[in-house]
Amino acid sequence: MSLDSPEVVAREYATERGLESRRSIYAEADGPDPKGVLWQEISRVPARRVLEVGAGPGELSARIAGELGVTVVAVDLSDRMVELARGNGVDARVGDVRALELEDQSFDLVVAAWMLYHVPDLDRGLREIVRVLRPGGRLIAVTNSERHLDEIRVLGGVGMKGRVSFSRENGLPILRRHFAAVEQRDVDQWVTFPDAAAVRRYLESTIVLKEGATRVPELDGPVRAGARTAVFVAEKAA
Repeated sequence: MSLDSPEVVAREYATERGLESRRSIYAEADGPDPKGVLWQEISRVPARRVLEVGAGPGELSARIAGELGVTVVAVDLSDRMVELARGNGVDARVGDVRALELEDQSFDLVVAAWMLYHVPDLDRGLREIVRVLRPGGRLIAVTNSERHLDEIRVLGGVGMKGRVSFSRENGLPILRRHFAAVEQRDVDQWVTFPDAAAVRRYLESTIVLKEGATRVPELDGPVRAGARTAVFVAEKAA
């Protein structure tokens, strides 16, 4: 199964349980926080209207609107994620990045945090993002490396090489097909899994990797795994 399978995406985000479980492992991570890097980049854009695609529960959209005082629209495929985002006070709508029901050149900034690897026909989705951006507008996208948390994936015999359609490794050339200028900033954190049970819980939290949970052996001690991500800033031609 791949991350951009519509069936996988629908099942993965029908509820928030798996998402919350995966997020919890980063609470005490060592090293720079990619969410902090993302926020720095968002704050630098002189935006009045912001679109977040694949917004999930909407915490980031709510923060953008509340702290930056801008108009924010959030779009997500999942009815449950949209429900949660609305509960966070966000103007959230069910929608598909490949066919945005939004006007041309109506946003200064589009944010896509850990979601472009879920999009089948990614080029179509990126064309839609370019369409709704004003000239000179920006896309800020965050994604994982194919080697994200490799140290625990190998314990379950599951890898992501060749299974991530938009990754730290291939994101730059993909974005350059659609944007006039693209910058990449790699961010590395370290996450500690205290025991085999914690590793199994993480693998079980995602449909793509859960098959490996039963293959994780007992461990002699904690395992440190690299949370390898990248933040991309892409600018539309003026």
